[in-house]
Amino acid sequence: MKPFKYLFRTFCSSTVAVLLMTGCTKDFKDLNSNPIGLTTEQADADYTLLSAFLQQAQRFIIPEDVGTYQLSENLTSDSYSGYMAAEAPFVSNSNNLTYSLVDGWNASIWTSRYINVMNPTYKVIAAAKADPVLKDLEALARIVRVSAMSRVSDKIGPIIYSHYNTPNDDGTISYDAQKDAYPLLFKDLDTAISILKALPATISPQMKNADLAYTANNYENWLKYANTLRLRLALRAALIDNAMAKTQGEAALDPANGGLLSENSQNCSVGLSVSHPLNVIVNDWSDTRMGAPMESILGGYNDPRISKYFQKATDPAVAGQYKGIRSGINIDEKSRYDSYSKLVFFSVNKMQLMVAAESWFLKAEAALRGWTNAGDAKANYETGIDRSFAMYGLTAEAGAYKNDAASKPKPYIDPKAKTAGENDVLTGSPNLSTITIKWSDADNNNRKLERIITQKWIALFPDGEEAWAEYRRTGYPILFPVVVNKSAGAIPTVPGIRSIPIPQVEFTTNKAAAEAAVATLGGPSNGATRLWWDVVNKSF
Repeated sequence: MKPFKYLFRTFCSSTVAVLLMTGCTKDFKDLNSNPIGLTTEQADADYTLLSAFLQQAQRFIIPEDVGTYQLSENLTSDSYSGYMAAEAPFVSNSNNLTYSLVDGWNASIWTSRYINVMNPTYKVIAAAKADPVLKDLEALARIVRVSAMSRVSDKIGPIIYSHYNTPNDDGTISYDAQKDAYPLLFKDLDTAISILKALPATISPQMKNADLAYTANNYENWLKYANTLRLRLALRAALIDNAMAKTQGEAALDPANGGLLSENSQNCSVGLSVSHPLNVIVNDWSDTRMGAPMESILGGYNDPRISKYFQKATDPAVAGQYKGIRSGINIDEKSRYDSYSKLVFFSVNKMQLMVAAESWFLKAEAALRGWTNAGDAKANYETGIDRSFAMYGLTAEAGAYKNDAASKPKPYIDPKAKTAGENDVLTGSPNLSTITIKWSDADNNNRKLERIITQKWIALFPDGEEAWAEYRRTGYPILFPVVVNKSAGAIPTVPGIRSIPIPQVEFTTNKAAAEAAVATLGGPSNGATRLWWDVVNKSF
């Protein structure tokens, strides 16, 4: 991580961090009260400004800005998901990874999406109400804001959504509880899907300018993405509101609504204006490395994707191995793990939002749940593996992998632990999964679900937000708990952190609304309270 002064200058000089730090702070209501503000000249013939709004919003579904990404993604969900781990003892090792949560880090989850996604998409949707020519941009705006704000909600819980730009008499802005936000997200997706289904095949100039993910079949591909996102969110709610989940999931699965992502040519990755933030965090800042669960699962499976995700370690103690760091351990100096496995450099500057492999794993779970048009669970599961392997040029190796009924995640040994053995996860540990790869119809649904989610977890990489959400929802894949817990008892080591607190700036600038939002959580906003869909009993 760059020094504080560097981060301060970077954030204060960009619109991303208006609220992050003292000295760049404005009332949160300012984020909610910007009118559309477009002059006739600005809304020119090809709607360049509106297209630019949507480009900005797409690039902050997952923030492209490296400082924001590190705080909002890499030092939370990338690590909580088991994908990566920090090699540095930030804040004397009292930080998010050891459950001493840093509010200034977590606030970036909230502010970056409100400034860079909610604000511009609000303006596009408002413009479309006055000009029917812009219906395609409205559809894209709704899809983009659901994409971003579902991620915020799936970390924090309550969000400002239906009340955005609608201040109360006292100037506060009300939240939607997560259980109320999800129907709103589905409503936005339903509206967008209806618009896209009705559009002609010819792509408008403004859509071509706005779309950073697709260069062909734009309407068709965004329609498939929207349906797949709808299925993702439907399954997220399946254990808490099965009726709503089934209705929304079956709407997504209905072929009359345009279908799901099914081929890798339909993968949704947004073109960035900068190098992928992980390139900087890994190589320039040397702040993150492979996570220990990745070593255990990919290594135990002899999964050839490991070389597509990570480089071999160069540390003499583990040279030539794929070696990960366990998150939440005792680190007192940075250099100890510097030569563990780095991520492979992202040579194409795109941010992965969703891949076809995920769609097939979603269908596999939907089939287990008996949802209409979900197909066969085994066939979907195996197709998900096929699509993921094909993404990395490994098609020829998928067949043997799918038929491997013996390989399991391997024990994790850390030869550089401060105290010998304290970071190890040995055979027989409840923290070491025993799930194999090959599908078995003889397994019960819980075991089948573990198999589906474990393979989906592998295929989702490097999307730590989605991987962490699915881990909390299902309990899979089985991951390693932290070794060092500095939450003073607020967050239990097992089952681990469940959410990110509402940022403190909200209790300063939006106090009454923030306090009302906490009341919807069913517990304190401290990292330990489960979100609405994160039920205790996860039995199928």
